[in-house]
Amino acid sequence: MGSYAEEQILPATQVVPFPSTIDPIVGAAVMLKGMTVQYLLRSCFKVEPGHTILVHAAAGGVGSLLCQWGKALGATVIGTVSNEEKAAQAAEDGCHHPIIYTKENFVERVKEITKGQGVHVVYDSVGKDTFQGSLECLASRGYMVSFGQSSGMVDPFPMSVLASKALFLTRPSLMQYTATREELLRCAGEVFSAVANGVIKVRVTKTYPLSEAAKAHADLEARKTTGSIVLIPDNS
Repeated sequence: MGSYAEEQILPATQVVPFPSTIDPIVGAAVMLKGMTVQYLLRSCFKVEPGHTILVHAAAGGVGSLLCQWGKALGATVIGTVSNEEKAAQAAEDGCHHPIIYTKENFVERVKEITKGQGVHVVYDSVGKDTFQGSLECLASRGYMVSFGQSSGMVDPFPMSVLASKALFLTRPSLMQYTATREELLRCAGEVFSAVANGVIKVRVTKTYPLSEAAKAHADLEARKTTGSIVLIPDNS
């Protein structure tokens, strides 16, 4: 809320105390993405040591944090990226096995990395282009977490597709995991702690004046960005 406004009035129940020890630009970059990552890793599917996870768009704002936090939790992290530069970044962020999907078949590579076992959970923000392949990457009773659709909505499919491996499928949103004041404060608090303790480091790669919001969108759509970008009010 408020990405395109200089000021906004909100109900007190929808805001959280922001630590003075965190840079406001870092805070702007981490709040939505960090809280998304918190519910994905700690509530939607609780990642534990020994788990193997697949993160699509591993060099993006959410993907970067998923790799960092996932590694810190003791998981083996596999991530898909589009080029060598993003593969290097994902590796720096804790991705043990970056896969350049423009050069390799990510399904085949995941099976090779896991010795045919598959992963415990897939975090898929891409949607249409990766959905079927993501299902193929899952281990028996694995979790398909489809939390975005940057490539378009997933095509309709029969539920029987999930039966062969007894897979779980969910399409979560942050709103459903911060529905109560208690959940909101806990989620935000864990993100602030993760930043303070160095578990996650927010890479703000570029800032744009608010008046250039259209350019920021164009760069995102053209996949010219990595990490996080922040819009800054023009007169600040």
